[in-house]
Amino acid sequence: MREAGRLPPGQSLTLKWPVLHEGSVPRFDPATWDFQVTGLVEKPLRLTWDEFTALPMKDVVADMHCVTRWSRFDVRWRGVPFTELMKLISVKPDAKYVMVLAERGYTSNVPLADLLQPTTLFALEHNGEPLPAEHGYPVRLVVPHLYAWKSVKWVRGVEFMAQNAPGFWEQNGYHIYGDPFREQRFSG
Repeated sequence: MREAGRLPPGQSLTLKWPVLHEGSVPRFDPATWDFQVTGLVEKPLRLTWDEFTALPMKDVVADMHCVTRWSRFDVRWRGVPFTELMKLISVKPDAKYVMVLAERGYTSNVPLADLLQPTTLFALEHNGEPLPAEHGYPVRLVVPHLYAWKSVKWVRGVEFMAQNAPGFWEQNGYHIYGDPFREQRFSG
């Protein structure tokens, strides 16, 4: 039996995992891949692939909701919790937002408070397998309580900011926040 109210308004439940993204799937080279932390931090951080994958990981089971009106229940993710990244840096007090940086200049903004939730992680696995390339391999940010465009594929870093600023889809008409239960699909 599913919990009452688990499916956001306007969504349809699916067992499939539709492939949706802007541009082509980037190639991954572990020798050149890095993860960078910039912006309002005391000292910028750069992690190699080996350093990033050596960070503590955990499993999260969460629902996923796409702005295109599909939802999947009980998705199993494994990856590095955002809170583990926070242990490696010193964030300046005025940092309230994060711009998530991905391959080919793709970005998405997320309030820092949302990233600190226990279900937010940098996923490397989906349902016990490495992430498929078309779904973000090698690293996808997972922010389950927001629409899936905030769960950025092919993540390469984060920039801490004092003010909120729109990322790629937000600049193209999507809502600045993206709460599926409030149907915050588009701005305006």
